[in-house]
Amino acid sequence: MGGGWIMLDSWGSEKSVLDVDKHAIMQRFHIHARDLRVLDPLLSYPSTILARDNAILLNLEHIKAIITAQEVLLRDPLDDNIIPVVEELRRRLPSLNITPQDHGEEKESSVQNDGEAGGDTTEPPFEFRALEVALQAICSFLAARTNELEISAYPALDELTSKISIHNLDKVRKLKSGMTSLTARVQKVRDELEQLLDEENDLADLYLSRKLSRASLLSGSVGASLYISSPHISSKISRASRASMESIQGDETNVEELEMLLEAYFMQIDGTLNKLTMVREYIDDTEDYINIQLDKHRNQLIQLELFLSLGTLCFAVYSLVAGIFGMNIKYTWNDDHGYIFKWVVILSGIGSAVLFLLVISYARFKGVLSDLELYQPAEDIKMNKIQ
Repeated sequence: MGGGWIMLDSWGSEKSVLDVDKHAIMQRFHIHARDLRVLDPLLSYPSTILARDNAILLNLEHIKAIITAQEVLLRDPLDDNIIPVVEELRRRLPSLNITPQDHGEEKESSVQNDGEAGGDTTEPPFEFRALEVALQAICSFLAARTNELEISAYPALDELTSKISIHNLDKVRKLKSGMTSLTARVQKVRDELEQLLDEENDLADLYLSRKLSRASLLSGSVGASLYISSPHISSKISRASRASMESIQGDETNVEELEMLLEAYFMQIDGTLNKLTMVREYIDDTEDYINIQLDKHRNQLIQLELFLSLGTLCFAVYSLVAGIFGMNIKYTWNDDHGYIFKWVVILSGIGSAVLFLLVISYARFKGVLSDLELYQPAEDIKMNKIQ
C-alpha cells in the first residue's frame, strides 16, 4: 500500500509529503492491517468512518485520511479533488486559542491543549475540525455531481418525451446507469453518518482528545505517586487525579457537540439523496409515458389490422357474388333483362359496404374499437412531476 501522503499538524502546517508503505503507517499510528485495508484504493471499499484507540480512519470516496488528536495524514495530496481539501485543512486546522508565538511550544503542551480543546465548547477539538473538513468536502463533491446529473438528465428526458428514438433512448440509459451508481455512493455516506448518530458509543470513540487526556492523567498520577513520598501531598494529587478522571468520564457520555456536527452534514447528504430520488421518479414517469405511448401505437396498429381484415371480408363477399354471376351458366332471365348485371354489381357493392358498417358498429358497441385516447400527454406528466 505505497503512495503519496501529506501530513498536517494542529497548526495546519505541512510537515512532510511521504511515500511510505503500510508497515510504516501501522507502526506510527498503531493501526491494524485489516483496518488499514479500507484506505487502499485498489480494494474499492465503500465509504467508511472507523474510530480506533489512537486514530480515526476516513474512506469517503476519494478522501482517504488518518486523523489523530494532533495531526492528519491525507492520501494522494496531488490529486485534483484532494488539493482543495488540503487547502481547507490548512485554513481550518489552526486553533483559535494558539498564537503564532505559541506554535513553537505546541509540542510540549499538546496534551494539555488537546484536553482543553476537548472541554472547551467554543473551540472544537482538532479531530473534529479535521473531520468536518472531510465531511464538507465529500458532501460538496457529491452535491456537485448531483447537480451535473440534473442539468443533463431533465433535457434528455424531455427530448425523449418529444421524440422516441434509439439515440435518445441510449442517452437516457447512460444517465440512468450513472444516476444509479451515484445514488449508491450517496446512500452509503448517508448510512454511515446515520449509523454513527444512532450509536452513542461510536460517537464517544471519535473523541480522541478525551482519550489522550485520560491517558495523560493516568500516567501523571502514577508518576507522581512514585516520586512523591509525602502522604499529604500524595493524597492531594490522588484526589485531584480522581476529580479530573471523574470529569473526563462524565464528559465521555456527552456527545452533543459531535451529534450537531454530524447531523448538519447528514441533512446535507440527505438533501442530495432526495434530489437523486426526484430524478429517479422523473425517469420512472418518463418511462411510464413512453410505455403508454408504445401501447397506444400498438393499439392503433391492431385497429388498423382489424379494419383491413373487415374490409377484406366484405370485399370477399362482393367477389363471391361477382364470381357466381360470372360463371358460364345460362340464366332464363338473362335474355329479357340485358342490363340486370349492373344492378347486381351495384347492389353487391352496397351490400358489402352495409355489411362493413354493421360489423364496425357492432365492434364499437362491444368496446372492441374505441375513440378514447388511452394515454396521458407529456405536458400532464411534466405538470404532475412539478407538483
